[in-house]
Amino acid sequence: MLTCQQVTELVTRYLEGGMEWRQRMAFRCHLALCPHCRRYVRQMRVTIATLGRLPEEPPPPQVREALLAHYRAWSRKPPPSV
Repeated sequence: MLTCQQVTELVTRYLEGGMEWRQRMAFRCHLALCPHCRRYVRQMRVTIATLGRLPEEPPPPQVREALLAHYRAWSRKPPPSV
């Protein structure tokens, strides 16, 4: 049986149809028993559909640079200590 964390890690592959049948069945079994993951998969489907309707225009240069700077700063942060 898959865990909720595994479902969240595999959701893109599931929605794109890239799973082998055993993994897909395990995924579906988890969804049958877990309302939280069913909701998550629904939210991902809505997100994908919504983003697919956005126009294909790049963000303004200043927005792009701000996003890249934010991402770079975030990616350099050390992981939290346990």
